[in-house]
Amino acid sequence: MFLTISRRQFLAAAGATLAIASSARLRAARTAASDRITIGIIGWGMIGPENTINFLSYPDCQVVAACDIDKNRLQMALDTVNTKYGNKDCASYHDYRELLARNDIDAVMIAVPDHWHAIIATEAAARKKDIYGEKPLARTVREQQAIVHAVEQNNVIWQTGSWQRSLPTFWKAAEIVRNGMIGDVTHVEVGLPGGHHDFPHTLPAFLARLSSLPKDETDPAAIVPGTPAWNLAVTDPPATLDYETWIGPSRMEPYIDVRVFQNWRWNYNTGGGQLMDWIGHHGDIAHWGLGFDSRGPSEVEGYGEFPPAHAVWNTATKYTIECLYRKEVTGYANDVHMTIAGGSPAVNMGTKWIGSDGWVWVDRSGFDASNPKWAKMDSIPESQRKVSLYVSPEHRRNFLDSVRSRKPTITPVQTAHHSTIPGHLGLISMLVGRKIHWDVASEEILNDPEASALLSRPYRAPYKLA
Repeated sequence: MFLTISRRQFLAAAGATLAIASSARLRAARTAASDRITIGIIGWGMIGPENTINFLSYPDCQVVAACDIDKNRLQMALDTVNTKYGNKDCASYHDYRELLARNDIDAVMIAVPDHWHAIIATEAAARKKDIYGEKPLARTVREQQAIVHAVEQNNVIWQTGSWQRSLPTFWKAAEIVRNGMIGDVTHVEVGLPGGHHDFPHTLPAFLARLSSLPKDETDPAAIVPGTPAWNLAVTDPPATLDYETWIGPSRMEPYIDVRVFQNWRWNYNTGGGQLMDWIGHHGDIAHWGLGFDSRGPSEVEGYGEFPPAHAVWNTATKYTIECLYRKEVTGYANDVHMTIAGGSPAVNMGTKWIGSDGWVWVDRSGFDASNPKWAKMDSIPESQRKVSLYVSPEHRRNFLDSVRSRKPTITPVQTAHHSTIPGHLGLISMLVGRKIHWDVASEEILNDPEASALLSRPYRAPYKLA
């Protein structure tokens, strides 16, 4: 695969990532203004600001436009960009299509709720914009297939926000596995979060509004239509938010503040719960170490604990998914089993590959292995390296470099698609209550019309993919 810097440079990044990033920015500073990559920002929620601030730090790109359907969030975006550049040149948009129609914008950063991913991404690709898009790739498998097709058909660069691939510890762990240092991989454990998390801290005010009710009736995972708690939970949208557009292609539902900004993840009408929020991180790393960026499981069976289907927060709070990767599909000498678990004490957060000669575990919190020497080294010995994985010192920098070189990013669209399929199929299995048989080549569920119907979701008129 493509290496954007030398291995020696990358290993230095393990202890001096900021120094390398600064060096890259100094080199980029010599780029003429006319040669800068122009970027439009779509979405200013939880991830959008972080991505944008990072892009703003690179002089060889210029953020020229921002779009959000919440007036307050849009103003925050404008203030951030204009303050950085010391002017008021950043254009503002309520309608993402107007931003995409600009011929002077080279690339877009899309950080919107899952139910909007596919519509905006396919339109951006049709407009020949290079795309930095957030994970998961989309809310359904069919939407993901549409994005892959649009990106390939229009020959645009895609980077997925699965940024763990740009961290030295994850790279080292994946290289250990790919180079056979733990022997034949037989089992992989992917530990994800369970439950729900109040990202924007809107829950305290929500609970205060429901304080007249018993506490056991105010949990968003227990509040259902027709109850006093539901009646108090539903309010008018704030005047600053275009809620009609926000709900977009999804089924129209009453406005409830704790399931909109950032907490849309906990409602299957707009998000996919902890499973789909995290499968593009640790599930992605699991596939990287296995070499399965273009492969998938043949069998998937999931078990989960769910709130009531119509509750304010209705996504699975605990789940375990068993995946079987058949050797006939992967080219391995043996089948590989993968366990994906959320909220389970039996599976640690992160990714653990287990082989015939040892194991490796990696997470944002650390690295561990059956061989203590591996934890101390920056990289595997050259004498043991048969496979060299893609090196990226910084995820947004990698995107910009690929926009210039037209070479694939470290997490291209096809990789993002395959990384999230185990999560999508696991959720479908949990919802129908049985094992899913998946044809990896045709990307179809076999002999199960009910499960196959869940590969897509109906769109509310007039919304459709580009």
